[in-house]
Order: sequence, then C-alpha cells, then structure tokens
Amino acid sequence: MSEPSSAAVPASARSVALARLLVYSLIGLVIFFVPFEIGGKSTIVLDHAASYLVKDARTLVVVIAMLLMAYGALEPWVSGSWRENAVSVAFSVLKVLGLAIGVAFLFKAGPEVVYAPGMLPFLFEKLVLSLALIVPLGSLALVFLIGFGLLELIGVLMQPVMRPIWRTPGKSAIDAVASFVGSYSVGLLITARMYAQRHYTLREAAIIATGFSTVSAPFMVIVAKTLNLMPAWNLYFWGCMAITFTVTAVSARIYPISRLPSEGSTDPVLPEGRSRMQAAWDAGLEHAHIAPPLRVSLRETFADGLRMTAAILPSILAVGLLGLLAAKYTPVFDILGVLLYPVTWAFGLDEPMMVARAVASGLAEMFLPAMLMKEADVVVRFTVAVVSVSSVLFLSASIPCVIATRIPLRMRDLLLVWLQRTFLSLVFTIPFAQFAHKLGWL
Repeated sequence: MSEPSSAAVPASARSVALARLLVYSLIGLVIFFVPFEIGGKSTIVLDHAASYLVKDARTLVVVIAMLLMAYGALEPWVSGSWRENAVSVAFSVLKVLGLAIGVAFLFKAGPEVVYAPGMLPFLFEKLVLSLALIVPLGSLALVFLIGFGLLELIGVLMQPVMRPIWRTPGKSAIDAVASFVGSYSVGLLITARMYAQRHYTLREAAIIATGFSTVSAPFMVIVAKTLNLMPAWNLYFWGCMAITFTVTAVSARIYPISRLPSEGSTDPVLPEGRSRMQAAWDAGLEHAHIAPPLRVSLRETFADGLRMTAAILPSILAVGLLGLLAAKYTPVFDILGVLLYPVTWAFGLDEPMMVARAVASGLAEMFLPAMLMKEADVVVRFTVAVVSVSSVLFLSASIPCVIATRIPLRMRDLLLVWLQRTFLSLVFTIPFAQFAHKLGWL
C-alpha cells in the first residue's frame, strides 16, 4: 500500500489525521462488526452491553424507556409538528397511544388478550427495552465508525460497485453493513445524518432506508431459532444478504423510488494520476483532519440518537400491538395475502394461501411470519425466514423509524415498496430454498 498523502492535509498534521482515521475507525469496527463470546453468547459488543443492562439493570432501563416514550409522545404536541401532514397527525396520536400502552403494561392493566405470548410482553421486553439502549449506545459508537474518515475512504473504494448496481454512492456501503450487523435503527441513523448533511439525494436516501436498513444479525438469530434453522445458519445469513441486496437493485429501478429526485449528489472524481486506493486514503485523511473534536461529535450524535429513540419507541408499542391483534383477529392479512398468493401457488409450496397470509403479516411486525409458520416444512420455514428480513419495512418499527428520520417519504410509497419487496423476495427466495433443499443444504 502506498504512503497516504493528501494535498488538503498539511504535512505537520498528517500523522495526527492518520492516527484519528486508524484508531477511531478501528474502535468503531470492533464495536459494530467483531463478535465476542461472553457468558456463552457470541455477538457484537453493542448487543452484549444492551443485553447486560436489560438483564441486570432492568428497572433503570424501564425508567429510561418510559422517559423517552413520554418525550416522544408529547414532543409533537408541544412543538406543533403534529400539524405538518396527515401522517404526522396519525403517528402523533399513535405515540400517545403507545405511551398509554406502556404505562398499562407496567401496571398490568388492560384486557388479558394483549398479554398473550407474543403480544404486548414480546413487544415491550424484546423490542422496546432493547431499542431504548441500542439506539443511544449505537449513536455513540457510530461516531467512531463514520466520523473520522472511514466512511469517505470506503466510499471511494466502493464507488465502482454501489453506483451501477444499487444507484447509490460508494459511501452507502457502510450503511448496508452497519444495518446487518448492528440494526435497522443504526442504519437509519447513519442515513438520516448523511441525508441531512446532503451526502445523499432524496432518491439515494430512500433506496438506502428501504433497501439496506433491515433487522440486525442478532435478530436474525432469533428468527432462525424460532424456525429451527440454526443448523443452516450460514446458508440463511448469506442467503438473506444476497436476496435483500438483489431485491434492492430491482426496487431502486421501479416506481415509486425511481421517480424520486436525485439531483445534487455525485461521486467524487478520481484525481488525475492517482489510483483508487490512493484517492481513498486522501479522502479519509482529509475528513479525519477536518472532523470536529471527539467530544463534540459524541454529544451531537448522541442527541440525534435520543431523539430518534424517543420517536420510535411509542410508535413500536402502538403500531406493533395493533398489527399483532389485526393478524390474529381480523382478515386484513388474508386480503393482503391474496396479492402474494400467485407466487406461493406458482412455485408449488404446501398450503400456498397460508404461506401468503403469514408473509403478509410481516407488514405489521417482521417476527409475525416466523411465529405463524414455525411448524411448516423446511422450504416454507426458510422462505418465511428470508422474506421477513428482505422485505425490510414493517409497521411496528422500521416504518416509524423512516418517518422519524425526516426523509420526506410518503406512507403510501413506503407501503408500495413493502409490497414490491415482499413479492420480489418470494420470487427469488422460493426457488433458492427449493434448490438448497434438493442439494441437502436444508
């Protein structure tokens, strides 16, 4: 590797810039991407920290979660942001409902039906408490990952791949990886910050938010365990990644995402006489040199993380519970399942309407299909497990997250993208699962 140099970084400051780039970025990479085994559990540091606090300091975590929910529920009414549009009104009301549900859960009030296994206890214990920690802690760790040149360095290196395949800048590669090993909330946190700083156009931000920011690897483990797919974990994980990214390459080229404006953002041109690796080092060093002090970046990004957490927690409780109740007691997902039935029928799955209905329930909560199909044959279980992840969007968490980022995407467009992604995911996943089963991989 050639010695990094950049005309934009004075010679006297290069060693400091290089140290900031390497040391801070390494810390971020270790926090987000390197699994450690602690107490028999192998996962990333962020997940270990959140799991430890939820287990050993549950009362404190509950207090933090409720305070954040209270702020998230009341802020739109105090600031007046609830008036912005119909979606803002709806989610502002839902946030108040979510806060009320959270209080009711703590006092065990309300009808017994909402306390059934997989209902409110699942939403509060597995989602709300985890997110109340992972997003704020992740926002602090995020500074090391994206604040000191690594994003710019990877952006230059990945430019020849990301732009032609996914129509996004090279730097969006870090979003995709962070989403898979961290969580959709962390991925969206990156996307929102990059969009606000005009590193992404609206179309690019939409592609990234709806195409890369899926659930995390630890949550994929929960899905695989529920569907008894852990013996085929590697096939499942890499299959999820390949199919999710393949679907994104298609959805980026069709309505509604293809019609969004995409002016103002261009990939940097390689300086004349310099290789891509040299240009990548230059970009990383320059950003490391001009980046604000660590404490400033930590304070700003942590504030962003707290705001996002406050916005999504009450939404998750309200929308998630309503979705779970709708899946169990109404025909709404039967109606959605009719749209997906032609695919499940055409590929010859057992009980195709039941599979289509289960997959459709993923719109409410991505874990629902796994709960509904845990007794199915292995091809169906694998299909449901992959499609739950590759659909990306669901109402209990990721859609409210996208709305909370202030990326101006309409609810109807998000729902259409969900339908497109789910349909395409079935088309790609079912033959892959059947082929893998035939070869004895499943």
